[in-house]
Amino acid sequence: MAKKSMVERELKRQRLVKQYAAKRAALKEIATDESKPMEERFKARLKLAELPRNSSPTRLHNRCQLTGRPHAYYRKLKVSRIMLRELASFGQIPGMVKSSW
Repeated sequence: MAKKSMVERELKRQRLVKQYAAKRAALKEIATDESKPMEERFKARLKLAELPRNSSPTRLHNRCQLTGRPHAYYRKLKVSRIMLRELASFGQIPGMVKSSW
């Protein structure tokens, strides 16, 4: 089980990304538009830099929904490899069968 503080930190980042998504997209649009004057694009870059760092989507990290484990994460199922094996053993994941040979 991951530390509660790390899970909460990740949830806070997700909230910030969602909150600032529109503003960040608008500023990026201005900053990358070649038809706009250089001063206006530079001002947009400065405003973008003033936004909270944790509002950037690149700072998000995938975590297991059940345990909060950050490594060995399966995107499709949103769980870690450990929980995937456990759930499969209990028959909780449809279509998944424990292999044996």
